[in-house]
Amino acid sequence: MSKKIYWHLPGFCYFKTLNLTVLDLMKKYPSCFRDGYCVGSVYGTFPGAIWNGGRTVLGFTSKNDVERTIKEYNSRNVPLRFTWTNPLIGEDQTKDTLCNLIMSLAQNGMNQVLVNSPVLEDYLREKYPDYKYVSSTTKRIVDSDALQNELKKDYFMVVLDYDLNHDEEVLKSLEPEAPRVEILVDEICFPHCPKRLEHYRDEAEKQLQYEIAPPFDCPNRQQKKSFDDCKNRPAFISKEDITGYIDRGFENFKLVGRGLPINVVLDSYIYYLVKDEEQDFIRREITKALQDAAMKKAAPRR
Repeated sequence: MSKKIYWHLPGFCYFKTLNLTVLDLMKKYPSCFRDGYCVGSVYGTFPGAIWNGGRTVLGFTSKNDVERTIKEYNSRNVPLRFTWTNPLIGEDQTKDTLCNLIMSLAQNGMNQVLVNSPVLEDYLREKYPDYKYVSSTTKRIVDSDALQNELKKDYFMVVLDYDLNHDEEVLKSLEPEAPRVEILVDEICFPHCPKRLEHYRDEAEKQLQYEIAPPFDCPNRQQKKSFDDCKNRPAFISKEDITGYIDRGFENFKLVGRGLPINVVLDSYIYYLVKDEEQDFIRREITKALQDAAMKKAAPRR
């Protein structure tokens, strides 16, 4: 395959060792990965950034941490994509010190921002024009006309709602703009979830309040998740079916992972990105790198 296909991976902070290992292995062993596949961005947030949406990520991030992470990805020619999708952001929150620091440090023309709140988006576009702006799936746009209107706006890409993944009429209508449409291929949430927008708002409130309890009351909440759960959902797009989407002009695909165990994320990377006959080898290489990193972190400082 000569055409480049871009994969957008989760957790540039939380799964940093995994992601950087995968990027380095793709460079070191390109023949082990599917032809034409590359990483288009790694999305996520820095702990404690209140503009973050989708999943609550608490904690602390120093300026040095931000600078180091930006350099680690950008030096590998991979953009960071900030999940600034908190729908509750108002004028007061646009002045947040940490979030503005992050945007200032990463404004080099390479990085991207996922947006949801119109207030925050207007602020960001005016103050940080050198970013590529992406319309988030957290908007939950499931109406075909509304989706077409979204594509008429000045977005680098629009992430498709997972409930539309197999809607033939919608997919056909998107073909003229297919390179600008990003498809979430392995969403673990149940189809047509009536509480999804409510769940996003709950996570947004927790992010603003620096509080993660109590957990959102989801009727589909699972204690233990696996990649097989994703594969069993109606919205799932298999690695074999991806070819059909590529043939229609789609070239951007997103993998879930924020809030999931690392083994689920690793399974999705192996499944989608690695050739079948090389999966055991690449899994061993990744596992070794993760173990080495864990041992280094646990070793006492001298």
